[in-house]
Amino acid sequence: MTIFKKIALFILFFPSFYLMADEVSLKKMIEASYPKYKVESIKKTSYSGLYEIFMGGQIIYTDERFSFLIAEGHIVDPKTKKDLTGERLEDLTKVDFSSLPLNSAIKTVKGDGSRKLVVFADVDCPFCKRLEQNEFTHLNNVTIYTFLFPIEKLHPDAKNKSQLIWCAKDRSKAWADWAINDALPSGKVTCQPPTELILELGSKLGITSTPTLIFSDGKRMFGAQPYKEIEKALNSTKS
Repeated sequence: MTIFKKIALFILFFPSFYLMADEVSLKKMIEASYPKYKVESIKKTSYSGLYEIFMGGQIIYTDERFSFLIAEGHIVDPKTKKDLTGERLEDLTKVDFSSLPLNSAIKTVKGDGSRKLVVFADVDCPFCKRLEQNEFTHLNNVTIYTFLFPIEKLHPDAKNKSQLIWCAKDRSKAWADWAINDALPSGKVTCQPPTELILELGSKLGITSTPTLIFSDGKRMFGAQPYKEIEKALNSTKS
């Protein structure tokens, strides 16, 4: 009997040992790539060779060669650590920057204004204020277009405040006064703000949280990210 026949017979009569051997080698590969985490358990599923891995308090999925992993619904390349699903989603959700109604946004020019950035902001969103106070103050040579996007379910008075700011004589200054100094324009709404148009636009673009940033290449960024990340994204645009 050849060695190959012996191996085949061994696998036939002791399949659990073969499976265990697979799991041991898979465990080694995973822990070599992610040394900070301990693999708590490995279980082969009934779905096309997928293995269920419990590690770091969450379940991930991979194949026997650890050629990919699926974590929180995203496929990740374990070698490069790239979020392949995230990158694909970024491409699919790109915005046609040229189609945005920028005349309905508050325009703020810093320096030569050569780079372009759109922000959807709720006036009562603390993260939007943090973005203005801590991050945008470091930016230069950029034109920021701010769409006032009131999320009334969270902030019932945001719509009224947005309209007061929009109707101010100097909208950019009124927005900065509010975002940085909590100083709201006095008086009543005396113009026709584009609030409904902006709400419709946000719904069309799938804007569900603020701040949401859109760069001139159509890519999005969510939340009050550090200015260095914003600067990096601005510099990578091809507008």
